[in-house]
Amino acid sequence: MILPTDLTDAPARALTVAPSPAFWLALVLYAAAALAFVFAAAGRAKAATAARWLLAGAVAAHGVDIGWRGVLHVHPAQSVREALGLTAWLFAGGYLAAASRFRLDLAGGVVAPVALGILAAARLTPAGTDPTGLGTLGRIHIMMAVVGVSLFAVASALAAIYLLQERSFKKKRLDTLAWKSGGAPLESLDRLANRLVLVGFPIFTVAMVLGVIWVQQRHASFGRPEYPLALVTWVSFAALLATRVAYGWRGRRSARLTLLGFATAMLVLTIYLVRRVLAG
Repeated sequence: MILPTDLTDAPARALTVAPSPAFWLALVLYAAAALAFVFAAAGRAKAATAARWLLAGAVAAHGVDIGWRGVLHVHPAQSVREALGLTAWLFAGGYLAAASRFRLDLAGGVVAPVALGILAAARLTPAGTDPTGLGTLGRIHIMMAVVGVSLFAVASALAAIYLLQERSFKKKRLDTLAWKSGGAPLESLDRLANRLVLVGFPIFTVAMVLGVIWVQQRHASFGRPEYPLALVTWVSFAALLATRVAYGWRGRRSARLTLLGFATAMLVLTIYLVRRVLAG
């Protein structure tokens, strides 16, 4: 995942716009969903239903905000901040899609506040310098990287819940939140996380290749720390898929590799965002 740093070429366009009413509504709904998921984890069934509806409302409002910014020519592929906003939306939407098949209320307690934090960072941090010169190749690279990382994010949420439930099961502590919240079976969590990685990995791989080509075309340096970290992300997920096929790795090992890969992906995005903020 090689995102833009210095960019030049496109016609003049807005770097950012003031947050829309839909953005503020999304923040409120994400926060309310996070709180409702906490009550759901405590065993309140009605709170779980309310949490899912609140999160669905947050995703809808978030989508309206993205569309509104697009109308004003601030697009998801034009900067790190905008890419982060789209990542949070896909992350929350992907969770809702997964939760339509399995009960994943405990994971929702992670997804809602994380989406809230990412969206707030994407919209409320300084815009930095004007990201000019991105070009078609750079935009395609960013969009594919965002989709890949978003799929990894949902897989990571499932992996974290897997580890929590598996640990409780091994210690015979079935009265913990991981089990009280009516989580999905361990095998189902493992299988669904793997499927998300299977879809996300080729998308992320193409994004990496396009990023290398794009950097070479711009005669830029590969000496930045985020580039080897992006490679660590790719290697982690490649190892996860390879060991699953070759050695039958499942469960805890796969979950840990998933979390490692996603952690480095988020570190890459954080480095880009901090650099942009400091540049502004």
